[in-house]
Amino acid sequence: MFESAELGHQIDKETYRKEEPELRQALLEAQFDLLEKGNFPLIVVIAGFDGAGKGETVNLLNTWMDPRHITTFATDPPDTGELERPPMWRFWQALPPKGKTGIFIDAWYMKTIFDRAYGQIDHAQHDQAMDRICHFERMLIDEGGLLVKIWLHLSKDRQRQRFKDLEKNPDTRWRVTDRDWDHYKHYDKILVAADDALRHTSSAEAPWIVVEGGDTAYRSLTVGRCLLQSLQRHLAARREHAPPNSLPPLLPAIDNLHLLQTLDLSRSLKKKAYKDRLEKFQGRLSLLSRHPGFQDLSVVAVFEGNDAAGKGGCIRRVTGALDARRYRVIPVAAPTDEEQAQPYLWRFWRQLPRRGRLAVFDRSWYGRVLVERVEELCRPEDWMRAYREINDFEEELVRHRILVVKFWLAISKEEQLRRFQEREQVEFKRFKITDEDWRNREKWDLYEQAVGDMVDRTSSAVAPWTLVEAEDKRFARIKVLQTLCRRIEKAL
Repeated sequence: MFESAELGHQIDKETYRKEEPELRQALLEAQFDLLEKGNFPLIVVIAGFDGAGKGETVNLLNTWMDPRHITTFATDPPDTGELERPPMWRFWQALPPKGKTGIFIDAWYMKTIFDRAYGQIDHAQHDQAMDRICHFERMLIDEGGLLVKIWLHLSKDRQRQRFKDLEKNPDTRWRVTDRDWDHYKHYDKILVAADDALRHTSSAEAPWIVVEGGDTAYRSLTVGRCLLQSLQRHLAARREHAPPNSLPPLLPAIDNLHLLQTLDLSRSLKKKAYKDRLEKFQGRLSLLSRHPGFQDLSVVAVFEGNDAAGKGGCIRRVTGALDARRYRVIPVAAPTDEEQAQPYLWRFWRQLPRRGRLAVFDRSWYGRVLVERVEELCRPEDWMRAYREINDFEEELVRHRILVVKFWLAISKEEQLRRFQEREQVEFKRFKITDEDWRNREKWDLYEQAVGDMVDRTSSAVAPWTLVEAEDKRFARIKVLQTLCRRIEKAL
């Protein structure tokens, strides 16, 4: 990847003075065009060797463009809150909304590259990390974002000379640290790891652009030109209509039998047994939440189900066993304007709990493959790729010791009608029933198929679905509590 950057490119001062004003003007116009259209974000990755001018390049872009519409994120050592969440969490927090620009210095690359160079991970672990990065970047692109990745390169000799020159000047001496010289000693190993990383993650949609960082004028104009060309090309492409969906359709079951139809909804629990088991499992859950090992664990409990299936009642029985300071219930409704300006999973990433905490999602990220699919609120290709993105998301959580427990509460169509009618008649339950609930009921068969596809494609070994027979509320609540206790005990 680095051969083309070893040519000693230079640009004379006269050429720079001539081209720089025109380039700045064109970049500003493209930035304002992006801001006006507001239908995709610009995400710029500036990575490379120490001393290659990463900071200078970022400062230059903030000077050439309007900095009010740019956010810059540098990968400082993570704080406590960041360490308690998956590594990608802090990058999700920093993603720019549609119409804006986000510049990431070193981004999600350099830590893995350094870990490989210093022997903290092996080749296979490095490749696995790069695969996860590819999935993340593919998601950004599928969501419409423009991802521009620039690697600023320096040869070993040029890096050494750069450090020496900076140290000679009292005004720039502070910029060279012991860490920089340590990286210089490991230059050859860092080069190998970086070359592997760039080859692994350079794609047709987001190729790496390798720029020699030795000459400031050449580096500045080259980065500016690349950014301008990418932005203008993407703006032009977005003016065209979206291509037709080329994804193959999901085929119906050959026996016309859906997953939910296989459940035994007659399962029930008598009142006396329910009270005994409720006390037992709530007490067990309370003890587990205060177990010393729980402080190194996070729990995400997802509640989905038919309307009126009793999700709220189950959630209250779970939270009733916990210290209110250690859990949070997150009701999920239609996305806000702020959330619609970000990738779909953004609003869920930002809600992830810290260590020793439990987050309860009353509805969740599965809305894309359920209500958005059935109600045609997104394109078929959006909900079709959501299965992969959701699996990647949950795998990332589990890898960082977040326990994901997912419940689908199922009732029959007849029982739902009875509960709807009861809610309309009982004064303090009327708020629970809306016109939207009745409209959803008319699409029962479509939702039933969507749920079957969802469970089939997202029930994994690390984050399996638990199907809860919820015709009898007492049985459902105990099954939820019992399952949650067992999963936490296994994780501990």
